[in-house]
Amino acid sequence: MPELPEVETITRYLRDGNAGLPGVLGRTILAADVLWERTIAEPGALEFIRRVSGQVVETVGRRAKYLVLRLTSDTLLVHLRMSGDLRVELEGGEGGAHDRVVFHLEGRLRLVFNDARKFGRMWLVNEPESVLGRLGPEPLGADFSAGAFFDLLRGHQRRLKPLLLDQCFLAGLGNIYTDESLHRAGLHPNRLASSLSPVEAQQLWAAIRLVLNEGIRNHGASIDWVYRGGDFQNTFRVYQRTGLPCPVCGTLIERRVVGQRGTHYCPVCQPEPG
Repeated sequence: MPELPEVETITRYLRDGNAGLPGVLGRTILAADVLWERTIAEPGALEFIRRVSGQVVETVGRRAKYLVLRLTSDTLLVHLRMSGDLRVELEGGEGGAHDRVVFHLEGRLRLVFNDARKFGRMWLVNEPESVLGRLGPEPLGADFSAGAFFDLLRGHQRRLKPLLLDQCFLAGLGNIYTDESLHRAGLHPNRLASSLSPVEAQQLWAAIRLVLNEGIRNHGASIDWVYRGGDFQNTFRVYQRTGLPCPVCGTLIERRVVGQRGTHYCPVCQPEPG
């Protein structure tokens, strides 16, 4: 948490503005304060401050769970990890207890990275592929077809749940959207990827894209204090619904650990492999 829909929501907020405040697109970074040096993965904190100052935010985008801000000379990559958040606010405020990096922008604005658990990271790089190159395909990408997905699946003797969470296999999915996608596709999280038929692979491909797009339309899911403002949690079918009836068949939702992750599923709609 946050996963692809939450990161996409933040991306749009930074690009287009929100709650009466403008976005950061086209604004010059006048200066930066690094309040927790370990937030900066590359380069060192002092070099980060020196290089980022004076650069203009030319584009704001997303790759998997990374925010990608292309600047005049470099690219700023931000991974929110467990508890990271970015907010735009007016200069002069008091700030937050867990603020880690502050960018001072033209127009008396600042972009603040807040991270209570201190796991979030930033990279300022010339070549973003040095960080992003290991990632798998974007599940919402125009070139990510059902046929290509089937070809990926049949090459893996791994269970579906941990495979879909592997960012090198498919980029952007986390616990929430994996559980919801598998339920929509009627597939047990313990199914071997290589056992799926072309039809089942197509069903899972469609379910992943459907669930992610629904998440984006609902501004992501708000399930704790870390990420706020989303409504997708109100339409969960299985995630965190242990002991509640499946909305399709009425069977009680079960929870088990798969690949060291808590996993929610319907034992009837998602029959366990024999």
